[in-house]
Amino acid sequence: MLTYLIPIVVVVFILAASVKVLPEYKRGVVFFLGRFQGVKGPGLFFIIPVIQKMEIVDLRTVTLDVPGQDVISRDNVTVRVNAVVYFKVVDPERAIIQIENYGMATSQIAQTTLRSVLGKHDLDEMLSERDRLNDDIQTILDQQTEAWGIKVSNVEIKQVDISEDMVRAIARQAEAERERRAKIIAAEGEMQASEKLVEAAEIMSKNPAALQLRYLQTMSDMSNKNASTIVFPLPLEITKIFEQMRHHSGS
Repeated sequence: MLTYLIPIVVVVFILAASVKVLPEYKRGVVFFLGRFQGVKGPGLFFIIPVIQKMEIVDLRTVTLDVPGQDVISRDNVTVRVNAVVYFKVVDPERAIIQIENYGMATSQIAQTTLRSVLGKHDLDEMLSERDRLNDDIQTILDQQTEAWGIKVSNVEIKQVDISEDMVRAIARQAEAERERRAKIIAAEGEMQASEKLVEAAEIMSKNPAALQLRYLQTMSDMSNKNASTIVFPLPLEITKIFEQMRHHSGS
């Protein structure tokens, strides 16, 4: 009885080892005597134990957290930047054959690319143009990992940390910029006001009645502001006579 039982157990063991079931999001890279044979899955399939070997690959998107990297910007400011990379395997064959550990390799190349790309930009660009930098890093990573059967779908710079001294320097720079803009606006206002005054003077010089009305308005304003002051309006014709007399005496 035992002699019949042993072969049955062996056959059951071999069948159990040969039956494989993979879900929709996984694939099996099968090797036959060390040579690549094909990609299996999803669903139920069989492999021959010992003769065939299978490496399982997950096709779902992987969230890779890139640890903080010290980066020296183009304007010589040291910052610490961390990011997150989203990638997935699109070619299981190349992901197993072309690279030993595609997850570790993607992590390492993401760190070096992050330092390389950000080092070509100023601190202001890192803070204000983060979307463009994300696209640049994603494009470079996708090109470099394509040979491994990896697709980098997105890169997000999470945080840019700068020193306290640099924070204070940026605040001083922003304050100086606000003062500069305020002075420019004030100067532009003065220039526009002076242009309007010149235009008004030209109009009044051509129209004596307008000049006379302005003269009377000024007298009225002075009397309202200084109730204790008595103002005697002097006709403009008399001032013209005095001006002509001054010219004659000077000549």
